[in-house]
Amino acid sequence: MKENIIVTKSYAFAVRVVKFCFDMQTKNREFVLSKQLLKSGTSIGANVEEAQGAISKAEFIAKIQIALKEAKESKYWIRLIIDTSIFDSAEKEQLLADCTELIILLTSILKTAKAPK
Repeated sequence: MKENIIVTKSYAFAVRVVKFCFDMQTKNREFVLSKQLLKSGTSIGANVEEAQGAISKAEFIAKIQIALKEAKESKYWIRLIIDTSIFDSAEKEQLLADCTELIILLTSILKTAKAPK
C-alpha cells in the first residue's frame, strides 16, 4: 500500500506536539498555552484520519477543511510560544516549520478536491 504523506506527517506532528506540550507542562508548569496547542495540534491528524474514511467527497472536503483550520490555529499557538519566550526548546522552531508544511499540504489537497472534474 502506498504511503499517504498527509496521514504520516500529521500523525508525526501530533506525536511531537504531545511530547512538546507535556515537556512544557513538566518543566515550566505552563498549562494554558500548552493545552491549547495540544488540542489543535492533535486535532489535525484526527481530522485527516477521519477524512480517509469519508463516505462522500463533501465529507472528505469538510474534514480536510477542519484539519486546515486546526493547523492554522496550531501555527498561531506555536508562534505565540516562540515570540513570548515562555519556553526554551529547540523543538519549537521545527514544530513551526512542520506546521507550515502541513498547512501547505492541506491547502493543496483542498484545491485538488474542490477542482471541477
